[in-house]
Amino acid sequence: MAITRDRLTAYAQLMRLDKPVGTYLLLWPTLWALWFAAGGPPPLLILAIFALGTLLMRSAGCVINDFADRRVDGHVERTKGRPLASGRVTPKEALILFVLLALVALAIAWPLNAAALWLSVPAVVIAASYPFAKRFHSLPQAHLGIAFSWGIPMAFAAVGGRVDWPMATLLMAANLCWTIAYDTLYAMVDREDDLRIGVKSSAILFGRADRLIIGLLHATSLGLLAFAGWRVGLDWPYWAGLAVAASFAAHQLWRVRHRDRVACFAAFLGNNRFGAVVFLGLAMASPPF
Repeated sequence: MAITRDRLTAYAQLMRLDKPVGTYLLLWPTLWALWFAAGGPPPLLILAIFALGTLLMRSAGCVINDFADRRVDGHVERTKGRPLASGRVTPKEALILFVLLALVALAIAWPLNAAALWLSVPAVVIAASYPFAKRFHSLPQAHLGIAFSWGIPMAFAAVGGRVDWPMATLLMAANLCWTIAYDTLYAMVDREDDLRIGVKSSAILFGRADRLIIGLLHATSLGLLAFAGWRVGLDWPYWAGLAVAASFAAHQLWRVRHRDRVACFAAFLGNNRFGAVVFLGLAMASPPF
């Protein structure tokens, strides 16, 4: 089949290259881990590998997600125009693209040490299984949180040759809470459609307690990040970053007070700023470790 410009555009949309916020949401906690693991900027090669690997794995995750949802996306207002749902890409093409992206990601990661490479295996399995989670349990956002947190132990392994599990676990727990919070905002956009077609989500599970639970999850995430910073004696820029992130989280809750679809989606997008200011504060801090 000829690769036309329209087909390349459809592949790019299937990979969500036109919607990079998901890549950023995966990148920020990975950068947190790299900076904590290295006590500052990590080696440039490791940074480049993780940045490019984040893009490739997020793209692969989007492809397999749309493959899994190809029969339901057409019934959801927000997703009915996606390449698989609209027939612009075939399921076979999507699977081939997923495998190619995963293989390229593995090839790029090859210069990493053995500990990091072994941890990349469950990363692919978790990412590939996430799209099917919403068929079997009511909190697929937690599954996504684990997938989006797996770069954290990989970062520690890549920098130090071993995983500092107490610190890695702290950061993974913080990111898990944050991911459930922002992906619940995302799920609130589709709640009515998901109820109609029988897809499970945290927005449905939490019901009218959704805003309260999102607030508690953001607060827990910030508390865990604060504890991680305290453990290594980070300076004031880190705490300033957490304070700004807390203000962003509070603004999101205010914004979705009426649970309007547009407001919920805008609040979800705003989490990019949350992750960015945490990283900015971390990068500007001068840790004595």
